[in-house]
Amino acid sequence: MTQNTVDIALILIFLYPLLKGFLFKFSSKNLKNDIEEIGSYISFIGGAISGTYLTKQIFVMHQEGVYAEIYNYIPEKIVSVLDSNPIFIYVVVMPIMIFLLYKIIGFVIEIINSMTFYPLLDGIEDLIKEKSGFTKRIIGLLFQLPKSICYILLVSLVLNVLVIIGVNNSYNQKLDKSVVYSSICENIINPITNSKFAKKLPNIINDSFKIVIKNDDTESLSNSGKTIVYYNGVTLSEGIKSNKDVDQFARELVKDRKNTYEKSKHIYNWVGKNIDYDYEKVDKILRNDFSVKSGAINTFNSRKGICFDYACLYAAMCKANNIKVRIITGEGFNGSNWVSHAWNQVYISEENIWINVDTTFYKGGNYFDSSIFKLDHRNAKIAG
Repeated sequence: MTQNTVDIALILIFLYPLLKGFLFKFSSKNLKNDIEEIGSYISFIGGAISGTYLTKQIFVMHQEGVYAEIYNYIPEKIVSVLDSNPIFIYVVVMPIMIFLLYKIIGFVIEIINSMTFYPLLDGIEDLIKEKSGFTKRIIGLLFQLPKSICYILLVSLVLNVLVIIGVNNSYNQKLDKSVVYSSICENIINPITNSKFAKKLPNIINDSFKIVIKNDDTESLSNSGKTIVYYNGVTLSEGIKSNKDVDQFARELVKDRKNTYEKSKHIYNWVGKNIDYDYEKVDKILRNDFSVKSGAINTFNSRKGICFDYACLYAAMCKANNIKVRIITGEGFNGSNWVSHAWNQVYISEENIWINVDTTFYKGGNYFDSSIFKLDHRNAKIAG
């Protein structure tokens, strides 16, 4: 099996400082220069992570606590611009926040280094003057470990930002196959930059949502066959098919809600809270095993499913209440890559508009008629 080039590059980036430290041995003077360099990297990484986190908490999530209070102090004109052009959050607000925090962290690190690490290195050099060259090489290698970690985190952060921006599909596919990059994003970058959002968001996996287009050979020759689209092994009509139990429950759920907006949001809240992401089903679909049926009825009964199932159940429950709804296919950002995804659009009759709804992402934040929707959903196509 061919090794992923991204994995090879990240491993080499990690090993380079270690090899350099081993070859050139321990030196207080050289390490002081390295520490200054590491300080710059740490400042940037710290600024990037904390800047990204604070930007998202204040300008994207801002649902509760101190972040909601800070958001309320932002001038309405700025809020209006960011709501209409949410990409500005990433290309304008976030870089400014990162730069300010980078400078602050760098200043603090320099003070700490001058008071602690620089005197410590001088002391260590005095202690090992009589030691063998091999011992000095091992110590030199160990002291380069923080630099190696900084290198690989820095590169992974840059790769992550490029994915968010959306360089191209080929680039996204290469990163999707990288075990090292995915692991760093899952265990370090996403939990820090996204906090509770990343921990709660289902780890939607590429190709877990499969669309297959076939010709119906049962049609007469004169009709030349009809194109049929299958989503995870079922047609769209089969997926959104309902029954008495689902319909009765859906009507009872929203009977006290006054209008379409309130009803559709209440259904969104129920589906998001009560349906769990089915990782076992993902594994089966990746093997083209569709033995676990997709669609609204099975999802309602089992209380679990993947993105297409969430969308089907939401559609069925809306239809039971005579609310116009459609299923959308496209791509969602799972924290490290853009992956195949499905969600809904619901028609608010009182306002004569269609709004976006993603019940799969419910546990990660507000994905009902939200301005942040465009940031992690793209290439939307109406399935039906």
